[in-house]
Amino acid sequence: MSGKTFTCTLEVRWGDSDRLGHVNNTRFVEYLQEGRVQFLNAAFGGPGVRGAAVVRKLTTDFLHPILDDSGPLTIELWITRIGNTSYGVRHVVTDRDGTVCADAEALMVAFDLDTSSSRPLDEHERGLLTQYLHAG
Repeated sequence: MSGKTFTCTLEVRWGDSDRLGHVNNTRFVEYLQEGRVQFLNAAFGGPGVRGAAVVRKLTTDFLHPILDDSGPLTIELWITRIGNTSYGVRHVVTDRDGTVCADAEALMVAFDLDTSSSRPLDEHERGLLTQYLHAG
């Protein structure tokens, strides 16, 4: 099964570069978050309590430097697995030339804002996430 892939673009901002002249790895994580927020808003139909989730784990491979003139960046996202209370989100960041700069996976946990604890994914959420599920 190979579901949809969500794609968004982000600009490299002037203040994103460090003294070495490349985007610092902490900014990479911000790019991942910005892409993930856009993806989740699109998948769940906009921001709100439905679909609330927190990042439990983030694994990132930094593969190629991003420079001031590397943008616009393209971030492709899809779902790698759907569990009882969690799901995996894969992120691939490429620069304007198509070079893969980062490959990351976030383990997202469905979250109940009232109890500040994990909760099972409901059937509606599962259906929305399944549209982006890539097997293997």
